[in-house]
Amino acid sequence: MWFFARDPVRDFPFELSPELPEGGPPGPWVLHRGRKKATGSPVSIFVYDVKPGVEEQTQVAKAAFKRLKTLRHPNILAYIDGLETDKCLHIVTEAVTPLGAYLKARAEAGDLKELELSWGLHQIVKALSFLVNDCSLIHNNVCMAAVFVDRAGEWKLGGLDYMYSAQGNGGGPPRKGIPELEQYDPPELADASGRAVREKWSADMWRLGCLIWEVFNGPLPRAAALRNPGKIPKSLVPHYCELVGANPKVRPNPARFLQNCRAPDGFMNNRFVEINLFLEEIQIKEPAEKQKFFQELSKSLDSFPEDFCRHKVLPQLLTAFEFGNAGAVVLTPLFKVGKFLGAEEYQQKIIPVVVKMFSSTDRAMRIRLLQQMEQFIQYLDEPTVNTQIFPHVVHGFLDTNPAIREQTVKSMLLLAPKLNETNLNVELMKHFARLQAKDEQGPIRCNTTVCLGKIGSYLSASTRHRVLTSAFSRATKDPFAPSRVAGVLGFAATHNLYSMNDCAHKILPVLCSLTVDPERSVRDQAFKAIRSFLSKLESVSEDPTQLAEAEKDVHAASSPGMGGAAASWAGWAVTGVSSLTSKLIRAHPTAAPAETNVPQRPVSEGLPAPAPTPVAATPTTSGHWETQEESKDAEEDSTAADRWDDEDWGSLEEAESVLAQQDNWSTGGQASWAGQTSNPGHKSQESDWSSWEAEDAWEQGWQEPSPPEPPPEGTRLASEYNWGGPEPSDKGDPFAALSVRREAGAQPRRDSWGDDNWEGLEAESRQAKAELARKKREERRQEMEAKRAEKKTAKGPMKLGTRKLD
Repeated sequence: MWFFARDPVRDFPFELSPELPEGGPPGPWVLHRGRKKATGSPVSIFVYDVKPGVEEQTQVAKAAFKRLKTLRHPNILAYIDGLETDKCLHIVTEAVTPLGAYLKARAEAGDLKELELSWGLHQIVKALSFLVNDCSLIHNNVCMAAVFVDRAGEWKLGGLDYMYSAQGNGGGPPRKGIPELEQYDPPELADASGRAVREKWSADMWRLGCLIWEVFNGPLPRAAALRNPGKIPKSLVPHYCELVGANPKVRPNPARFLQNCRAPDGFMNNRFVEINLFLEEIQIKEPAEKQKFFQELSKSLDSFPEDFCRHKVLPQLLTAFEFGNAGAVVLTPLFKVGKFLGAEEYQQKIIPVVVKMFSSTDRAMRIRLLQQMEQFIQYLDEPTVNTQIFPHVVHGFLDTNPAIREQTVKSMLLLAPKLNETNLNVELMKHFARLQAKDEQGPIRCNTTVCLGKIGSYLSASTRHRVLTSAFSRATKDPFAPSRVAGVLGFAATHNLYSMNDCAHKILPVLCSLTVDPERSVRDQAFKAIRSFLSKLESVSEDPTQLAEAEKDVHAASSPGMGGAAASWAGWAVTGVSSLTSKLIRAHPTAAPAETNVPQRPVSEGLPAPAPTPVAATPTTSGHWETQEESKDAEEDSTAADRWDDEDWGSLEEAESVLAQQDNWSTGGQASWAGQTSNPGHKSQESDWSSWEAEDAWEQGWQEPSPPEPPPEGTRLASEYNWGGPEPSDKGDPFAALSVRREAGAQPRRDSWGDDNWEGLEAESRQAKAELARKKREERRQEMEAKRAEKKTAKGPMKLGTRKLD
């Protein structure tokens, strides 16, 4: 039986890359790229081939192997594994690049900045301070060839071949025997007498001065070149001169050198160094300090190297979110760093964090995710959106904070193309119906209409036929003027999704009613839309063969290509009206109280009115973040009653008018603020709404508006504003009379129900109840009398409660 010796190199868990070696420090070591066989992760492998006749070099290489294996410091080359045989030595370290090659590549790309040079030198000086002050070791080989750079741009000190103890243990410094390295030796070493007084760090600080010269000026040709600072920054020149001074006694300790360079206006006193120092100690920082740091971090990332952001800042951000409870403050820098990642890396590192963030109950995090969704939506696949993100996003539709409701509506523009049939045509439409019908914020109702128009092309044919006409028709009846404009523009933007019959019988009648709207902007858009639809009908009338072409998109499954055209039809409603919403939220941070009655219906809502005042109600704190889902009744209302197919827009307005008439809001002395039309917390008896599918559903309940309440003294009518149209002329507006001002002594406002005598109805109801109660009392009295008569007619006397038997 034959036994074969195992090859240790073959069994080594790391292998060399077939690429050419990258070089290495002057001497016998050769630097190769490599990878770990099990995972494929990149590493660097320093290889030394043992040759006969060079026993002294072999001992130096083995000493370097031992030193690197035992020394652990963030600024010293990190040892991973090693292999020592009779033929070779292998040292496996983190993946690095020689500093010379790194600086050359950065300079050629034009990306080399003084900031990263300051931090790199800071790291090397810190490594020297660790060796000299903490370990009492002299590096004895500080030069450009002994410094390496990892993938994050961090400088690492290597080249430990000629290191020796500062305390004299183990003999003096080893002999180098390499001319390229001897030029970095300080001049006092040439003094054979040894009478020069020096500190233990003096020789290494001279070599540090040589390294600084090479970083800014290139390879050092001779020692005499150190007299000319060249391109060394002016803020560093005084400290550099101390390093290369002829007197070794005045050369500063590495720790003192760092302190001098970190002084005000010093070379290492900059934002980049401060951020790196904070990241090194982030685990021991207070939560308040971390919050402040991450809030200010995003402002500086644009000026930092890309590799530093990807490989150093990003892991710290992910760790802070995962374990440090950093919260929403990490989002802005996280997405800014995410721009540097490729699609695959983004999927691996950012998307899992984003999905987890959407499940958070932190409102600040939710609203920032919604605001910045555009930065990561392209990396989300449809299954992730439908199963892990959309179920959490829809909670925002029921939120009591108007800002979150608004951002949730806007986010649907990005999510709609990725939603499946159920989420888009059923779940989303249910929430849109509730917002458009019951939300008290006019801008949110407006943006709901805008969003519906923009995503209309993604809806199924049956949903479009059932929803769009009814939704836009209802928007034209909204008391908030921009909502009415959005309804008109919605019709125009989705004109290709309606049949000719719908255009003639449903859409044009609605648009014609807006030609006498009190608001000039509404009338202008109505006339434009009417001309567009009339032109379409006229062209089909003149040439009936065009009917098929005109209705080709009506029954199409979906036409996402139209999304680009619809993206600009009402952009102002999402941006301009958004600012109005923000103003309302800042002025009134609390949501509509659930304990109040239905508020007064606003007169004529336009763009910002002076000094809106909230309805007098029990105040709620701005920190009250409870949602409507916490109530079972609210859940049932949102899941069962708030459906597009069950909405009776007329009955909702009628119930609101009745309650407003009964409560006599006109005498309450408080005016409702713009955009507030109904209280979502109030449940009316008319909550059983009819279907949007009914052709005339939008017509029911919308009567002629009653005369509005008198505005405050000096208030301009909404029709007097210029809403972005042409400059006003001197001609009077013939429609301004439609906004009737109420005289001071006028009677209280009546709703569109007319002059119905509600007090008479109530009196009759009370009389009927009293009559019913009187009849019940009479019946009870007769029943008791009958029982007493029966007892009197009983046979025989009664003694002690017992009847005498015959």
